[in-house]
Amino acid sequence: MSHSEYIPVPELCKHYCITQTFFEELHDKGVLQIVSIEHTNCLHQESIPTFEKIVRISEDLHINMEGIDVILNLLDTVDNLRNQLNATQNRLRLYE
Repeated sequence: MSHSEYIPVPELCKHYCITQTFFEELHDKGVLQIVSIEHTNCLHQESIPTFEKIVRISEDLHINMEGIDVILNLLDTVDNLRNQLNATQNRLRLYE
């Protein structure tokens, strides 16, 4: 893994107008994985879409950390169920 795949948290704080404690809370709850690189907390670039979802949920809906965790788990469950349904429908088409 190269360091270019990670974005420093202070940079994200400036861009999204979020405090560093928000990132720490997300990390403490296990919602996002923050990595320390050269004494700077960083977020992997693949986590940005999830982080943006979290910001929208938090700011637009005024949901607390526990609620955010529940909502993300429910969204993952819905995606998994949707994938299973698509796979089942594809298998059924073979018999039609």
